[in-house]
Amino acid sequence: MKENLKRMAGYYRPYLKTFILDMCFAFLASAISLIIPLVVRYITSQLPLLETQEAVRQVLTIGLVLIVLVLIQFGSNYYITNVGHVMGAKMEYDMRADIFSHYQKLSFAFYDDQKVGQLLSRITSDLFDITELLHHGPENLMISFIKIIGAFVILINISGYLTLAAFILVPIMFLYAYYLNKKMKRAFSQNRAKIAEINTQIEDNLAGIRVVKSFANEEIERDKFREGNDGFLQAKKNSYFYMGFFHSGMTAFTMLINVIVIMVGGVLIAKNMIPVSDFVAFLLYINIFTDPIRTLIDFTEQFQNGYSGFERFVEILNIEPDIKDKPHAVPLQNVKGDIVFDDVSFQYNDTAHRVLRHINLNIKAGSYVALVGSSGGGKTTLCSLIPRFYDVTGGCIRIDGKDIRDVTLRSLRKNIGIVQQDVYLFVGNVLENIRYGRPDATYEEVVEAAKLANAHEFIMELPNGYETDIGQRGIKLSGGQKQRLSIARVFLKNPPILIFDEATSALDNESESIVKESLERLAADRTTFVIAHRLSTIRNAQEIIVLTENGIEETGTHEELLQKNGVYAGLYQWAK
Repeated sequence: MKENLKRMAGYYRPYLKTFILDMCFAFLASAISLIIPLVVRYITSQLPLLETQEAVRQVLTIGLVLIVLVLIQFGSNYYITNVGHVMGAKMEYDMRADIFSHYQKLSFAFYDDQKVGQLLSRITSDLFDITELLHHGPENLMISFIKIIGAFVILINISGYLTLAAFILVPIMFLYAYYLNKKMKRAFSQNRAKIAEINTQIEDNLAGIRVVKSFANEEIERDKFREGNDGFLQAKKNSYFYMGFFHSGMTAFTMLINVIVIMVGGVLIAKNMIPVSDFVAFLLYINIFTDPIRTLIDFTEQFQNGYSGFERFVEILNIEPDIKDKPHAVPLQNVKGDIVFDDVSFQYNDTAHRVLRHINLNIKAGSYVALVGSSGGGKTTLCSLIPRFYDVTGGCIRIDGKDIRDVTLRSLRKNIGIVQQDVYLFVGNVLENIRYGRPDATYEEVVEAAKLANAHEFIMELPNGYETDIGQRGIKLSGGQKQRLSIARVFLKNPPILIFDEATSALDNESESIVKESLERLAADRTTFVIAHRLSTIRNAQEIIVLTENGIEETGTHEELLQKNGVYAGLYQWAK
């Protein structure tokens, strides 16, 4: 916890001047609030003893001073509310930037085990509660301590008996709050987990809404959501159960303190042990005294809420990327495209079965290599090892003689282009999505890439051409159109190494023909890996590698593998 608090405090560093001013204004606003009861005490005890004219003069003078103090308090509270909140928003901005940046560093292995809704929750609702704590926490502590200490000093100077009466219930009040806060901490943690689960469910439903509707399964989705929502409601009920006891208890203790003071004060007045003016001032200070105690106790609720969110935040930041640059990694430059798999093995985790076993390949620059085999044979996994989406668990992969673990990830991936079956297009227009391949590309270069990908003609037929918005994940485009945009993106990137992961398997014959022509144009003079289920699309490959669960079963050209009458020949006959 100490380490987490130290880390949390680190977010104040860039805004230290603002934070100090915020604390100063909080101190000033609190100090001013302590003056009013003293003025009431003075007026009720001293002014009746003065002549009318002098009394009026003093009241007007006091009034002017109080108005000035109120204006100062107004300015202080404005700074706290406005600039203080902006400081909190900036800290939230920094935290969100930190966690988003960290998300970008984490490998595929991390995302394989995560749900998007859970990750989204940590970057939205969790951060809001954290920054509320970071902004209001120190401020509330400052205001509370100033008021409590100031009011206590004044109270004990007014009457020791009344002060003792007021403090009798305070220890019990704190014990009550401590017990319920432990219960609320557990309840708040459950709330966060349930909110994250609901976010996951909503994200999953909305992303797959077309599948839901195509199967007319809206009712099933509503039932699934209702189940999650019921769990969230139950968690909320549990937290509100304890919160109800907490807040009602605090109110009751505050009222009881006032009741005890009134009873003791009444006895003291009856015995002429305290003047009425002191009793009135004491009652006013009791409220100043009990309000910050309640604020202080409420702070524990705020702290539990915010700190549990910070723990979840730190939990992500503490995950070390399992794939990152070595300390002395060098850029991969002037890539030709020679790729060697030297006794490569891979498994997804310590308990999973080994996907690849002792793979040895020597791919010459500019080669067109096809990977075929049954599902689960490791074709996509093998290709994912080249850009280091996963790291080999045995052996090594070399590009132009350099172990890919010794070069920077950025330079490695800059030299590899990937066209996948499941094309991902971002929210925005056509131009922005193609330019994703090279953000500094000119408009003319984007158009040229689109022409090479056979995409220019259909783009110009769109309502706004290259400025046409394509919707979430390119939903306004057909499968073939989306695929051609992804190919244009890779043309623009212009990498020496290509990976086609079943890039045409989901397309109709007409679209496949167009996309295949684009892919062949893109593959010219580049080292190319093609993963294909349709064996007819790879007949011209210079080398076909047949992968099974046992590793590489066969290699050769289409004709050579047919003559062997082995695994490939069987797959080819079955496909026909």
